[in-house]
Amino acid sequence: MAAAALKSVCLSAFDYKTEKYVIAQNKRVGILYRVVQLAVLGYIVGWVFLTKKGYQETEESIQSTVITKLKGVTLTNSSDTGVRLWDVADYVVPPQVVITYLSCQSFSVKDALCKSKEDCTPGEAVIAGHGVKTGVCLKKDTNSTGTCEIFAWCPIERSGKPQKPLLAKAENFTVYIKNSIRFPNFKFAKSNVLDTSNNSYLKSCQYDKIHSPYCPIFRLGDAVLWTGHDFQDMAKEGGVIGIFIEWNCDLDKSASKCNPQYSFNRLDLKSSPVSVTSGYNFRYAKYYKNSKGEDYRTLIKVYGIRFDIMVNGKAGKFNIIPTVINIGSGLALMGAGAFFCDLVLLYMMKKSTVYRERKYESVSSSMKST
Repeated sequence: MAAAALKSVCLSAFDYKTEKYVIAQNKRVGILYRVVQLAVLGYIVGWVFLTKKGYQETEESIQSTVITKLKGVTLTNSSDTGVRLWDVADYVVPPQVVITYLSCQSFSVKDALCKSKEDCTPGEAVIAGHGVKTGVCLKKDTNSTGTCEIFAWCPIERSGKPQKPLLAKAENFTVYIKNSIRFPNFKFAKSNVLDTSNNSYLKSCQYDKIHSPYCPIFRLGDAVLWTGHDFQDMAKEGGVIGIFIEWNCDLDKSASKCNPQYSFNRLDLKSSPVSVTSGYNFRYAKYYKNSKGEDYRTLIKVYGIRFDIMVNGKAGKFNIIPTVINIGSGLALMGAGAFFCDLVLLYMMKKSTVYRERKYESVSSSMKST
């Protein structure tokens, strides 16, 4: 018996199965089959081809360059700078603090407190201070705690934040953002500047999403406003604005249809009302000597708004290979619908045995023609 069963199994490996179509006059299964077909057809046509453009070859390796130019003039009068005219050459770095060069000490720096000169190792940097120790412990009297003399730029930088922005009128300044992109596989290149022969266009236009979407000149106050914040509030402590330029190009259409989309976000958002991580500032110095040959410097602490420009993009163009692949995938899904309905007929219906007998029929190889 075992040998016969094994022989039957081995021989069945060489059986050939061919399709047999059975018309099942069952309205519920018929409706189910048509619904599945329509769903698959809608997915292939609506989602794969129309929405995702499955007939196109796509490229995301965008090559990009960005050039910016600021423009604006304003007049200020402050205690630090006096009356001063700010133009393109210098208004991006307004000075806030002035410091000169001397040897000094500060009793507010804990790392510099001392009882004797042994606590003031010469050349040792003061971690929370502004220089290095000279080796001298300065004390008011013999029994008091003193402070190490520090070799540093003095007086030390004043603490505190500005009460109002120095360049309050900077919100009316403009920035020209020239962005050129290229998709190397498609040998397609374009710029965000409107292709026009009008020489005065860039002198008079200003970006507006509805009325002037192809002008690359942005008002600073508007760029901050589009992030949901106020320019004057941000200018006091500084901030970082992200300008995102998105290029989604359908190269089956004309090049005039490939245009940039801009979005604006603030990147230094406060995690809480008392957060110290928001804002943007940095320091730089200008050095000079007086008539006696002594070294001086002007330390400039800048509170300002930084603009980070990020470019992303994707291009697509018709190609027969992805088109054939997606059509083949669609036909395979149509076959999956028939397979699902077969399962319903053969295993979930009351007359599944009858359907199974009609669908599958064995033909013996020993059958002879008469």
